[in-house]
Amino acid sequence: MDAAFIAGAARAGTSGQSGEVINPANGEVVQTYEYAGPAEVDGAVGAARNAFKEWSSAAPVERSEVLRKLADRMQARTEEYVAAETQQTGKPLRLSREFDVPGSIDNAAFFAGAARNLEGKAAAEWDGAHTSIIRREPIGVVGSIAPWNYPLQMAMWKMLPAAAAGNTIVLKPAEITPITTLMLAEDCIAAGMPAGVVNVVAGAGPVAGEALMSHPDVNMVSFTGSTAVGKRVMELATADVKRVHLELGGKAPFVVFDDADLEAAVQGAAAGALINTGQDCTAATRAYVQRPLYEAFVEQVSDLFAQIVIGDPLDESTDIGPLISRRQQERVAGFVERARQDGAKVRAGGQIPGGALASGAYYPATVITDAAQSSEIVQSEVFGPVLVVLPFDSDDEGLALANDTPYGLAASAWSKDVFRTLRAQREIQAGCVWINDHIPIVSEMPHGGYKQSGFGKDMSTYSFEEYTQVKHVSMDITAEAKKGWHRTIFSEK
Repeated sequence: MDAAFIAGAARAGTSGQSGEVINPANGEVVQTYEYAGPAEVDGAVGAARNAFKEWSSAAPVERSEVLRKLADRMQARTEEYVAAETQQTGKPLRLSREFDVPGSIDNAAFFAGAARNLEGKAAAEWDGAHTSIIRREPIGVVGSIAPWNYPLQMAMWKMLPAAAAGNTIVLKPAEITPITTLMLAEDCIAAGMPAGVVNVVAGAGPVAGEALMSHPDVNMVSFTGSTAVGKRVMELATADVKRVHLELGGKAPFVVFDDADLEAAVQGAAAGALINTGQDCTAATRAYVQRPLYEAFVEQVSDLFAQIVIGDPLDESTDIGPLISRRQQERVAGFVERARQDGAKVRAGGQIPGGALASGAYYPATVITDAAQSSEIVQSEVFGPVLVVLPFDSDDEGLALANDTPYGLAASAWSKDVFRTLRAQREIQAGCVWINDHIPIVSEMPHGGYKQSGFGKDMSTYSFEEYTQVKHVSMDITAEAKKGWHRTIFSEK
C-alpha cells in the first residue's frame, strides 16, 4: 500500500519506518506499508501551495459542484467504504453503515451547499466618507491531523470546510487507520477537484505529524486527538504564528435529575457510553444521578450493559466490536483495575474476555460505582466502554460535579422540568449540551469544546470561522485629495 497521495497521485513512503494496518477483531494484518516521512510532507505541502491560487480563486459554485460530485461518488461506493472502515477499526458493520459513512456523505452534501454561502457584508458609510466592505478569504495551506477512532468522518470534518472555503489541505490520518482517507483523496480527484487541493500523508505522528505542523509553508494547523498532543501542536504552531484549531479530549457528564424518565435515561446512558466501543470523545462517561433515582439507575444500567453483544464486527447482531488495538485494550483494562484497587465497585463487565474473543482487542461494556470524584477513573479519559455512575443530592451539586474536570467537549442533562434543563444548558461548561439525549450530531450544527477540550468548531457554517480570515476594505467615496483627518498630521497648506 502507498502511504501518500500527493498532487493527484499515489506515492510510496520513504521514511524508512514500516507499519501495519491490523484488524483489531482478529489481529490479522490488513496492509503493510512504509510510512510517509518529511520528504512526502514537503512534497504534499508544495503541491497544496501550488494548487492554492487556482482553487482559492475558483467561483464558489465551482467548489460547490466538486463537493456535490464527491458526495455522489462516495454514495456509490458506500459498501466499499463500510467494509474498509470496519476492517481497519473493528467497528460493527451497523455503525459503519448507519453512522460513519452516511454521516460523512451528508457532510460532503452540506458543504457543497455551504460553499456558495461564504458570507461577507457590504456596510454603509460609517464616517460619511468611506464605504466599507468585509471580505472573507481562505487562509492558505491547512495541515490537518485526524484520529483513528473515526478515520473517515474526522478526515471529512477537516477537509470539507477548509476546501469549501478555498483552502488547500495536507491531511495526516492516524498511521494505523489510513485506508479510507486514501480512498477519499482518490475520490476527490475523480470528482473533479484539482490535483494538490487535497493531499494525504500517512506516517508516524512524531515524524510526519511534527514535520507537517512545523512546516513554514503551512498557514494553519487543525488537530483532533488527545489534549497532551494538542499542547504539542500548539507549541509547534507558535514558531510561525500559525492559526490553530483543536478538538481534544472529553469526559462527558450525563446528569440525571430526580424527575427524569428513568427508562429513557438508562437507555440513553448505554447508547451514549458505548457508541464506537466507547472510543468517542463525546461519549457519556460520568453519569451523575440524583439520589432518589440512583439505586434504580445503577441496577438497570448494569443489567442493560450485561446484555450488550460484544463480538465479530461483521456479524449484524454485534453491538460493540473490539477496541482499536491490544495497546488500547490494556490501557482500558488498566483504568478499571486501578479503580478496583482504589475501592470502586465493578457492577458489569470489567474483565478482558477469553474464548472466541481472545484473538481480538475486545473489552466488555463496564459499569463502575463507588469511585471518588477525584479518582483517575472519574477525571481522566478512558476511551473505552466504561461508564462511572455517581450520586448527587442537590441540583447545585450535580451541576458542580458535571463541571469538575479539565474537559468541556460535550454533556447531557435529563429532566422533565424545562427550568432545570434550561439551567443545565446554561451552566454546564461544554461545547455541546444535549437535553434528554446524548450523542446525536448533524452537519448543520457546530461541534467543538471548552476548556482543555480545545477550541474552534467542526461542521456547520460556524466552521468557516476557523478556515477563513476577515479582511476589511475601505474605499474613499469623496474623490478629495485633502481629507479632513489630514489635519492631525500637518497644518492646512
